[in-house]
Amino acid sequence: MPKLELGPVGLLPPSAAAMGIFQPEKGSRKQLLEGEPVDEEKVYETAAVKLLTRRNPTLFPGPQIIWGWNEEARHKAELILNFVKEVPGMNIIPMPDYRPIYPKIDPEAVINPCHPNLTVLHNKIHVCILIGVHCHFANITLKMIRANTPCYTQAWCAYDGHEDALLSIRDTDSEVILKMTETVKRVRQSLTPWAETPEGKEELEEIAAMKAKNKAEDKENAVLFKGELYDGIQETE
Repeated sequence: MPKLELGPVGLLPPSAAAMGIFQPEKGSRKQLLEGEPVDEEKVYETAAVKLLTRRNPTLFPGPQIIWGWNEEARHKAELILNFVKEVPGMNIIPMPDYRPIYPKIDPEAVINPCHPNLTVLHNKIHVCILIGVHCHFANITLKMIRANTPCYTQAWCAYDGHEDALLSIRDTDSEVILKMTETVKRVRQSLTPWAETPEGKEELEEIAAMKAKNKAEDKENAVLFKGELYDGIQETE
């Protein structure tokens, strides 16, 4: 069976399905790891190791999580926030909707499925989780990230999973999120997380300083218009 390779793999990579990679059957107790069906416990452990050891781990929550449209979504959001606390240095960048953001995206504030590579590259993200993103937009996002970034993508999907993620967990419900939280706690005891290495600490301090410098002004002190406005409309002959 073909394996999925870590990017960047070049412009217009073939979809994983076109490469002959498909999801394990529901109830098989297997998940997809780099294109191969693997025992789910090993996949959970691999997910934890990648999140703890790779650079700038980041959570990309989509609309199904962040908008709290029903009780299940709100409960999942609470659980995933608790999970993030267990991964040192983990950042959260939301995907609030799917509309293109032009002329310029703020890559430190949001990620967009039309140009996710901009957010990943700007923030030097080498491992990420997509959760709560509608499947067709997740597929597009995952392919673009793999095309020209070195990010190790994880898709935690409530449905059938995503072949184009390097690590795909299907049927992600509250129980799976709790299991992943416990797995991270256990794995963390046996290694040094990236955020606690000298390189990680230095980079996170630089990021915090940059964010403090670029912090938006308080609403009360914000200047709405920083340039002079022209009066009226210039007439043309």
